[in-house]
Amino acid sequence: MIREERIKAFAELGKRISNLSEEEVKSLSHAAKAANGWFTYESVKNALEGVVFMLEKEKLKKWIANYDLTQVPKAVGVIMAGNIPLVGFHDLLSVLISGHCAVVKPSSNDDFLTGKVMEWLIETEPGIKKNIEVREKLTQIDAVIATGSDNTARYFEYYFKDIPRIIRKNRTSVAVLTGEETGEELRNLGEDIFSYFGLGCRNVSKVFTPKGLDLKEVFPYFKNYETITHHNKYRNNYDYYKSIFLVNKTPHLDTGFLLIHSTEDLISPVSVLYHQEYDTIENLKKTMLKPKEEKIQCVVGKDDIPFGTTQQPEPWDYADNADTLKFLTELSD
Repeated sequence: MIREERIKAFAELGKRISNLSEEEVKSLSHAAKAANGWFTYESVKNALEGVVFMLEKEKLKKWIANYDLTQVPKAVGVIMAGNIPLVGFHDLLSVLISGHCAVVKPSSNDDFLTGKVMEWLIETEPGIKKNIEVREKLTQIDAVIATGSDNTARYFEYYFKDIPRIIRKNRTSVAVLTGEETGEELRNLGEDIFSYFGLGCRNVSKVFTPKGLDLKEVFPYFKNYETITHHNKYRNNYDYYKSIFLVNKTPHLDTGFLLIHSTEDLISPVSVLYHQEYDTIENLKKTMLKPKEEKIQCVVGKDDIPFGTTQQPEPWDYADNADTLKFLTELSD
């Protein structure tokens, strides 16, 4: 398949997903939730909308325009995470649109949706079927893109040490407030915090605020998310960490559905938002953000990624800032 055919196939996949009815999305989410209790209707709907957003034809053309895409296919293993729905889709897209063969190992937490999207893609363009293979064990591959925890990353590094690889570890996102945010921006920040229950690396797990800003003033803008505690798994996390804070007499703020804890730590557990004050933006970047940049996926704020958009990445927004297409095109060298 030439690049134009690959672009067309994915653009048509985007159209197909965009035409799914509400009942179809509900059916998909019901099946997905059977394997992963975090996959609610809203989460699956958001993930599908994110795929559609990424697969606009003009975006795909713009994305790959500056790459010399291979005509010599390699077998590229894709080990997917399963923390949020379709989190491994961009890696699949990158491998296939570059002309390589994707040897896919979906997460058991997300194999239904991943399988369904691959099925739709093959139905849209049958010629791409020869470039997709699902395997439980990845052997006899030429390269690999693997996503996991810090612990599994060490295993991946050792196991795939003899082939080209991109190995992703735990990351999170942060927000920088200046005190000049509008009500709409603060409401949008809630989307960055609460979407997918905060399970994604693009979810904001920590907020930096200037000294003197009363964080309680921000709470009313999160009110739309107070029903999040109706979800059993989230509620269990909230109750657990609230009890831990109370037993240990750990200072914290409690909105009734989110716990805020001031700490220098970065990656917070589900239902907890970390917080830290700063004196100047310059000092914040130098002493708090720069030293931890390998753990930060997105920085949200007036001078960075707009509030409310962390879960709407463009095709060229690479996880861990690792240029996946560059990596894939260099496999033919």
